[in-house]
Amino acid sequence: MTMKMTGKPKILTIFGTRPEAIKLFPVVQALSSRKNFETLTCVTAQHRQMLDQVLQIADIRPDYDLDLMKANQSLDDLTARLLSGIGKILDKTMPQRVIVQGDTATAMCGALAAYYRKIPVSHVEAGLRSYNIYHPWPEEVNRKIIGTIADQHFAPTQTSADALRKENIPAEQIYVTGNTVIDALLITANKPDQSDLADILSPLYKKFGGRKIIGVTSHRRENLGDGLTNIASALRILAMRDDVALIFPVHLNPKVRTIMHDALGDLDNVAMIEPLDYPNFVSLLKHCHFMMTDSGGVQEEAPALGKPVLVMRDTTERPEGVAAGTAKLVGTDKDVLLAEAIRLLDEEDHYLAMARAHNPFGDGTASRQIADIIEQSLAS
Repeated sequence: MTMKMTGKPKILTIFGTRPEAIKLFPVVQALSSRKNFETLTCVTAQHRQMLDQVLQIADIRPDYDLDLMKANQSLDDLTARLLSGIGKILDKTMPQRVIVQGDTATAMCGALAAYYRKIPVSHVEAGLRSYNIYHPWPEEVNRKIIGTIADQHFAPTQTSADALRKENIPAEQIYVTGNTVIDALLITANKPDQSDLADILSPLYKKFGGRKIIGVTSHRRENLGDGLTNIASALRILAMRDDVALIFPVHLNPKVRTIMHDALGDLDNVAMIEPLDYPNFVSLLKHCHFMMTDSGGVQEEAPALGKPVLVMRDTTERPEGVAAGTAKLVGTDKDVLLAEAIRLLDEEDHYLAMARAHNPFGDGTASRQIADIIEQSLAS
């Protein structure tokens, strides 16, 4: 969706990765329905292939595409190119407000480039903190930088809002909206299947019929090395059970692929597949027994569909799920991973307690609330 150029105020939404696109497409749709301002989008393509999948599904045609993805790019090189590229778009469009989401290099550079031009910044999914600058890395620091710059902080939960207040963010700049990922999840779950990859999962569901399917994602930078090797070892032992099957969309990072294929490539009940488009990923969430992940978003998405989450990280910036009982922080120790997974497989009461726990991340109205607040701020 694109809008014709007008004399109205401009809102520029900047994103570059698949998770950002998933969490921002409901916001872009909500903003585009408003008549008092013009909605523009700029993508950096920090994740090219995975980003394009979401854009197609959400019917978003970016107004500006920087296409900055390079193989084996370093963080400093990426940051420099993002800051320069986004700056040129801001100089060209001169928006009244910039919107960024989460904790990526794109989000941080988008906020910083806007700050250099004294353009106000809205931060979607604000206030998440692990209080460890290396877990998640570099996302924890990216979030804190954006939090210093933004003047509208859309916190997904009260815990996130409280974290911002402790950092002396004025209370009138903080809005608890819920997380837009729940909006995206519910929109997608309620749509008829329109995925080009629909023929991938259906045969796997049939092949693994009667087994408990465990969905797996693992790709975080801080887990590369021993952490990822431990995860792979635990998954291999887990897959030896006759009642279990693993469906593992493997991240494009070649280091992740090498470790996982070396450990799991010879097992018939482990399906290591290409990264899924969003409708198929929602399908996996629906069909799995539980998720094992080091992702941030999955900690929010899976509980919305009643699926427990084992978080394969030492810290999480989403403690609400742990507090609510929908997620459990299990680290990357092989024995701990195995013990917690086996408990979910074998102890029905424990499984049901996690599956039935209240999801603290929203009710699907976050994007509308955000659009309302932005519209009101432009009118004042």
